[in-house]
Amino acid sequence: MGNYYAPFSLRISETLITKMKIIAIENKRSTNKEMEYALEKYVNEYEKAHGEVPV
Repeated sequence: MGNYYAPFSLRISETLITKMKIIAIENKRSTNKEMEYALEKYVNEYEKAHGEVPV
């Protein structure tokens, strides 16, 4: 069985979503995958500074 991705609504400014769309195109990713990548980077940097976040 593949990964299950829970649906999640996110309210962000039109400017930010437009910028994310442009970055996603440049990186040959969907906007959703670009956002997932950015969040993973953020969590990794946070964990480097503060230790692993328990799940």
